[in-house]
Amino acid sequence: MQPAPIPLDPLTLRHAFARFTTGVTVITTLDAHGAPVGMTANSFGSVSLHPPLVQWSLRANSALHDIFATASEFAVSVLAADQEAIAHRFASRVSNRFEGIEVVTDSDAPPLLRGALAHFVCRTVNVFPVGDHDLFIGEVRRASFGDGHPLIFYGSHFRALA
Repeated sequence: MQPAPIPLDPLTLRHAFARFTTGVTVITTLDAHGAPVGMTANSFGSVSLHPPLVQWSLRANSALHDIFATASEFAVSVLAADQEAIAHRFASRVSNRFEGIEVVTDSDAPPLLRGALAHFVCRTVNVFPVGDHDLFIGEVRRASFGDGHPLIFYGSHFRALA
């Protein structure tokens, strides 16, 4: 006979998740009117080289959920250590997150943040409901990278990798 499972304390789980170091990204897309939309995310990761796929997740009840769920593409900017203010801005609820932010634009593609360590322009191929989030899978159409130090997220705080 198996022992009864021990209830999982949500606060303990949150603190345990916070002990996993992640990079910090800003995910962008264009809304139905062509206006740029963006948010900070640390759930980004590579999935496959062949085909080139990436993943990230978004809370199902996020105010930006429907925009990203109906977008045919998204872009990812991997933030550098000196872009913490940008990470905070795109994690906030300000109405125009792009105001004062330098971006790289390319026709109708989502904007990329200038100065980021890497950029990925992706076509959305799948969106899967998973718990209280949706998991977005994108096929990488273009990628670029530069040198520098990354902005990381650890212990529920942004940090620079020394």
